[in-house]
Amino acid sequence: MSRAFVSESDSDFQDEDLPALKIPLPPGTRNYMTPEGAEKLKSELFHLTHTERPKIAALLSRQVSGVDSADHQTIGLSRHRLREVERRIEYLNVMVGRLEVVDTSEQDLEQAMFGAVVKVAEENGTTKVYRIVGVDESEPQSGRISWISPLARALIGCRTGEVVKVKLPEQEATLKILEIAYP
Repeated sequence: MSRAFVSESDSDFQDEDLPALKIPLPPGTRNYMTPEGAEKLKSELFHLTHTERPKIAALLSRQVSGVDSADHQTIGLSRHRLREVERRIEYLNVMVGRLEVVDTSEQDLEQAMFGAVVKVAEENGTTKVYRIVGVDESEPQSGRISWISPLARALIGCRTGEVVKVKLPEQEATLKILEIAYP
């Protein structure tokens, strides 16, 4: 954050020490993503950098200079929001820097790999559908699982008809691969 927005005498609003940025990938690992996920990530970074951050900085500048005659609490909230946006931009820059879009058309379509939609049958007979996606695309409750998750790691490399055992946090599961497709 620019020092122009920080009052040296106002200790209530000094930046707290921020913990190290948490990157959900092992060190040196590429950030594999689907084309849609990569576009969404880049779009968010562009929006925060070119729209959100300048808007907050301008608001904060007006508040500090007294144009909006804002109180200290409002200035503090603006500074806090700017720190949040800066932190998210920092994270997105790291993830975009590691980005590798996976072209599923070049993969063995008979095998579950990154980007695959895999339909499985559980031991109790229920079926579930999972799509193997990047870490920033995952939504487990919607069936979109990160390629580094234990479930995705168990499915990757499998073919239709195979049975896999996967150790999940709450139990061990046995799954039969019913279908593999690539959208």
